[in-house]
Amino acid sequence: MRILGLIPARGGSKGVPGKNIRLLGGKPLLAYTAEAARAAALLDRVVLSTDDAAIHQVGLEWGLDAPFLRPAELARDDTPTLPVVRHALEFLAERGERFDAVCLLQPTSPFRPAGLIDGCIRMLDESGADAVMTVLPVPAKYNPHWVYFRRDDGAMCLSTGEAQPIRRRQELPVAYHREGSVYVTRTEVVMDRDSLYGDRVLGYPVDGANSVNIDTMGDWERAERRLATRTD
Repeated sequence: MRILGLIPARGGSKGVPGKNIRLLGGKPLLAYTAEAARAAALLDRVVLSTDDAAIHQVGLEWGLDAPFLRPAELARDDTPTLPVVRHALEFLAERGERFDAVCLLQPTSPFRPAGLIDGCIRMLDESGADAVMTVLPVPAKYNPHWVYFRRDDGAMCLSTGEAQPIRRRQELPVAYHREGSVYVTRTEVVMDRDSLYGDRVLGYPVDGANSVNIDTMGDWERAERRLATRTD
């Protein structure tokens, strides 16, 4: 398989101003993802997608390909990820570069190892799935079998639609949520089905102790603490 690594890093962050090039442990946040992507054995090319000239320059300094600046209409606060991925694939296809799958690597997850990227790609290749994403287990107290929605009339109903909750924690099936550090999707799923997930998506479990997703200053402080105690 020919795999594109895509790092989306727009300017204009509000939760952590300038976070993609803000220094974490002495180097830009973007650098952590750049290093992991460049070390991954199964990525054929790694491209930065940004609208910001400063981020573009930092990406080049850390060895990323940055063949374009993303259009402003694809860099708003409310811009979904899917059109950003499509834009990159279309840009490269117009120049004769085609890929079997795209691996989305968001800079807000700085501590993913290169082996995690390769593991997700292998799972996609060997399984025939439409997509693979990293996942974390949901704590028991938030398991869907114990989570309620409130109806318009005020009555509570289980998110699973069951009449009664499972009584014992030990009987709960393991539930997962998206971890966010790696998404790998077949190109035809993105381009022909307009999806990052398709019909069959597999989860690649990761160690929660190494998972940090930076959206707020609280997340940034947690990343600094994690970096201070990191031994890997």
